[in-house]
Parts: sequence; structure tokens; C-alpha cells
Amino acid sequence: MSSSALPKPQMCGLLAKCLTFHIVGVITVSLEVAASYKFGAAEPRKKAYADFYKNQDSTKDFEEMRKAGIFQSTK
Repeated sequence: MSSSALPKPQMCGLLAKCLTFHIVGVITVSLEVAASYKFGAAEPRKKAYADFYKNQDSTKDFEEMRKAGIFQSTK
């Protein structure tokens, strides 16, 4: 019979060790998601709005809609 004893399980500080590992993981993942949203969705949307309003003529659009009969209060 071999008398190799099993190592004792870590009892003291186990929760703190696990929480530290998971908190670091959560912070890393949340920063990656935030960065991917910012550069993948928010910045292209801002650029599209800026490009649209750079060349937009609201008076011309209003006159086209008025001539098309969309507005009933203006003739």
C-alpha cells in the first residue's frame, strides 16, 4: 500500500482568490465590448450623420415636400 496523502484543499482565502480572478475577467470583457461598440457602431453612426447634414439643404427639402402636397397647412 502506498501511503501518499492527498494535499489538503485550500479553505482559507478561496473566495477572495476566485472573486479576484472573475472580477479581472469581467472588467476585461466589459472593456472589450465597450470598445467594440464605440468603434463598430457609434463612430460610424456619427460619421454618417455628419456626412448627411454637411450637404443637406433643409429649405430645398421643405420646398420639394410642399410642392408634393405633403403639408396641407402651407400652399
